[in-house]
Amino acid sequence: MNIHVFTTGRGTPYGLAAVPVIKVATRDDLARRWHDLMDVNAGRIATGAASIEDVGWEMFHLMLDVASGRKKTWAEHWKLHNALTLFNPAPIT
Repeated sequence: MNIHVFTTGRGTPYGLAAVPVIKVATRDDLARRWHDLMDVNAGRIATGAASIEDVGWEMFHLMLDVASGRKKTWAEHWKLHNALTLFNPAPIT
């Protein structure tokens, strides 16, 4: 099972059909504004509302819930499925 943990400071509505994407907001105002797209508000660390350990455990438990199928991410809920494009930086010959 793969899970993609995607941190964002701008609120990118990102999701993949192949794997669940847990979106982590890095700022409180982003988490409030995009409450229906962000799965975790890590901005609470910067404001002192939560510790790194608190948010880490929250993310860990969310990853277990998503991996087990007990919970869907917001991207899954809204069926946001972007294309996964692999980039090869090597020259093409």
